Amino acid sequence: MNSGKPETMENLPDLYTIFQGEVAMVTDYGAFIKIPGCRKQGLVHRTHMSSCRVDKPSEIVDVRDKVWVKLIGREMKNDRIKVSLSMKVVNQGTGKDLDPNNVIIEQEERRRRSFQDYTGQKITLEAVLNTTCKKCGCKGHFAKDCFMQPGGTKYSLIPDEEEEKEEAKSAEFEKPDPTKNSSRKRKKEKKKKKHRNKKHKKKHKE
Repeated sequence: MNSGKPETMENLPDLYTIFQGEVAMVTDYGAFIKIPGCRKQGLVHRTHMSSCRVDKPSEIVDVRDKVWVKLIGREMKNDRIKVSLSMKVVNQGTGKDLDPNNVIIEQEERRRRSFQDYTGQKITLEAVLNTTCKKCGCKGHFAKDCFMQPGGTKYSLIPDEEEEKEEAKSAEFEKPDPTKNSSRKRKKEKKKKKHRNKKHKKKHKE
């Protein structure tokens, strides 16, 4: 009978404690294990049942089976204690800890957190893409990020190919004309030759 009082963690084993418990119930997402010394049950999610992929927890355990588990998480939610257990980090024959430094557990927790962050980012991105700008009426950006100027000119971003063509054109325009250079060179040579001839004639007169 539930007295309405919030549950306490007093009788629960410490975090990362290994113990043998009995399977109380098997569901599609995991198995509930009785915790010795208290009335509380802990959940072994199907991702923590084996190092291999588990689609049907009922193929791994049955009700009243005895299994070795490690307490990997406990948190209070709505006055209820949620206890997470893992079977895959404990040798089911001997009860030996296969992850004494809790490296596997920490890695999985980081992966779970980063997946949740990514989901949040995806939702934000989709919201932006579906937004209609109040300034120009186009989709995919907010009014504060709009390229349309007060005068009514719209500035569109040039695709990479167009940008490359523009750069090639401007480079071609700026490139010096080889014919002009050679003509200038010939004039210079002619002037030098004339000057030499003049010098030679003067010398010859003397």
